[in-house]
Amino acid sequence: MRLHLNRDLTIENLKRYPEDIVEKLRDLLATGAEALPDPHRRGFYDVLNGNRVFFIHVSPVSGNVMLLASWLKDRPAAAAQFGGSEHAS
Repeated sequence: MRLHLNRDLTIENLKRYPEDIVEKLRDLLATGAEALPDPHRRGFYDVLNGNRVFFIHVSPVSGNVMLLASWLKDRPAAAAQFGGSEHAS
């Protein structure tokens, strides 16, 4: 599916990813990004961008986006979410 959000959205950078990662996510969401919805959790998505994946939650109340994790596709998601340093792009 395509996920397209307003460019003025608030992205909560919970894990303090570098600003270029956050801005890349903002650009993707503003122009429309390929996203895979989590089948078990409403409002959670894997946003795909080449070799990078962003795991986000879109609040149904505020519309804010929470950047929960980001990783390179050749890395397992669990490593990105639970410990490995992941700031390379």
